[in-house]
Amino acid sequence: MKDIADANHYAFSPNPWFIAAFFSGQAVLQLYWIRKLFTLDPEGYQALASSPAAAQTTSPDKDLSSQEAVQTAIEYAPIYALGNLCIGTIFSSVTLITNSANYEIESHGHIAAGWLFFWLKESFTASQLLVTINTAAQLYAVSQLPPLKSTSHPLLHTTHLVAKTFAGIGILDFVDNGAVALRYSAPPSTLVQILTYAAFPLATALSKPLFGSILVYDLVAIFVGQRYGGGGGGMRTWGINVGWTALASGIIVAFKSIL
Repeated sequence: MKDIADANHYAFSPNPWFIAAFFSGQAVLQLYWIRKLFTLDPEGYQALASSPAAAQTTSPDKDLSSQEAVQTAIEYAPIYALGNLCIGTIFSSVTLITNSANYEIESHGHIAAGWLFFWLKESFTASQLLVTINTAAQLYAVSQLPPLKSTSHPLLHTTHLVAKTFAGIGILDFVDNGAVALRYSAPPSTLVQILTYAAFPLATALSKPLFGSILVYDLVAIFVGQRYGGGGGGMRTWGINVGWTALASGIIVAFKSIL
């Protein structure tokens, strides 16, 4: 995988180790999310209790919170599965079986690496199609998530993490693979540079700090890939400017986190 990336280094190519590090952490997070699904009782969305007495202590507010969390996770699960089919970031999937008003959750191990299959064959147009589908689906999923509150169930927090990390890294996949598919060398045109310098900080300002921080990560990955990618002066200058954009976006995230 890395040898293909090194041989096809274009205008938005990140340092490949940033992708590997992110995917590793993302896989752990997704496994944790799947595990959290199994800690809730599908019948009535009650948290599994160690004893009958503990089960009776569940408050109505907690019941409603867990119900919302499970419903949100179930609604996101098909998009999560689609993302893994397109990208293949984890060797697992979630199958939802609807039975009347209840939901049963099963996990099946499998290798779903559509993007990687085409990437290794250097069929970058096909891999871009899968990346585009995944990125669009994940961004849509993030837009449909209910807002987090102080009383939100931990599963809802985890679903936000899974969806937003998937969407955030999807943006990097989209511009990276897109530049490779188009063989778009660095530095980009003046228009593309201006759009990059403006779009990322604007998206960061309009997003919650978590998603904004992933966009900053994307920019840092591109900065390192372009600044130290072995290209000429134009690539290094472009990389430095992306680094300044990452800094500006990071300041926005920090400011929004304080508010």
